[in-house]
Amino acid sequence: MTARIDHLVTSGTFSLDGGTWDVDNNVWIVGDDTEAIVIDAAHDAGAVLAALDGRTLRAIVCTHAHDDHVNAALALAAATGARILLHPADLPLWKQTHPDHSPDGDLADGRVLTIAGTDLTVLHTPGHAPGAVSLYAPELGTVFTGDTSSRAAPAPPAGPSRTSPRSSTRSGTSSHPAAGDGGAHRPRRHHHHRRRGPHLQEWISRGH
Repeated sequence: MTARIDHLVTSGTFSLDGGTWDVDNNVWIVGDDTEAIVIDAAHDAGAVLAALDGRTLRAIVCTHAHDDHVNAALALAAATGARILLHPADLPLWKQTHPDHSPDGDLADGRVLTIAGTDLTVLHTPGHAPGAVSLYAPELGTVFTGDTSSRAAPAPPAGPSRTSPRSSTRSGTSSHPAAGDGGAHRPRRHHHHRRRGPHLQEWISRGH
């Protein structure tokens, strides 16, 4: 069976540099009827387990280690036996949330994760976080960008001067259609679209 993408939204808080905000996060499940991976285990391990609906969880992939993207990872791993994967450059951020536990494996640029016969290529896309990654799935015509970019603009680095309350908006990992012919070509590194965005100059002018 061809892999499919399932989506749920979980709610909780994001804390960094002394500030805390209410947020809703996207959680993506890629797989078929028997196995799957989870991209960003946010807030509610029980809700993610329910969405898995008995499928074998092969891996918990963290696009980066801000707490709202990894705070349910350990509970989900404990319930399923799945390995947690993170880019090593984000280990200091991870340790702020889980000081006594480490991820089970590293995500490196160019690594290919295969689930249900579908390949997802890891792209190291630092900026929002040092170890931020995106996952390019050409067969699904999709790039999972974490907080590296959004439909509105490239995401700025997180921090006290760059973060605002997001309680009324969905935040977290985004899924974008791959540009061109359904994603048959690998996108340029650090960009989820091959074409220049219509608001590129506006983003540059305001600093992100």
